[in-house]
Amino acid sequence: MKSILLIGLGRFGRHIAITLHELNQQVMAVDHVEERVDAILPYVTNAQIGDSTNEEFLKTLGVKNFDVCIVAIGNDFQSSLETTSLLKELGAKLVVSRAAQEIQAKFLLRNGADEIVYPEKQLAKWTAIRFSSEHIFDYIEMGEGYAIFEIPVPKDWIGKTVGQIDIRKKYSITIMAVKQNGKLELKITPDTMFTDEQTMMVFGETKEIQKRFHML
Repeated sequence: MKSILLIGLGRFGRHIAITLHELNQQVMAVDHVEERVDAILPYVTNAQIGDSTNEEFLKTLGVKNFDVCIVAIGNDFQSSLETTSLLKELGAKLVVSRAAQEIQAKFLLRNGADEIVYPEKQLAKWTAIRFSSEHIFDYIEMGEGYAIFEIPVPKDWIGKTVGQIDIRKKYSITIMAVKQNGKLELKITPDTMFTDEQTMMVFGETKEIQKRFHML
């Protein structure tokens, strides 16, 4: 279990808080709007109303004690930048900040952010890839041109085993799991046989997967 300081409780921050709650993480939530703080109380360990650009207020939170500090402020970049900088100055171990544009990311990284997230950009890319092909059920980008795709089993693979197809050697693609009736089977061996009721979780170079499974 990790302790997380979440600053900014707009739509993005609220979704983060709810998801962290589902993952049983300890969350301290902060926003300057009282209504947002009140609304998130059922999903967090603690919450406070305050101005995250105020150094004295941040000091009272014990920034050093959190494993991760997430700056989810979305509509006030100046506040996001100041908050990010102050967190790092106060000894935050890991600062993750939200950005909408590359230029914002550059400033955030120069002023203390360890990692950057682009919620709109990342969701837009996921949506474009997910719904531009009938052969994709889910998609997770892993960075540097690699990704995990959930796709149907090709018709010419049905009734064959992983060893018979030898996809890893031929295409440098790894079958990580198969899913059937909503359940994942992670123990993939050369004897694992494909059926027409399964989908596959495959990992590899994005372009190679798209080419091999006719997604382009």
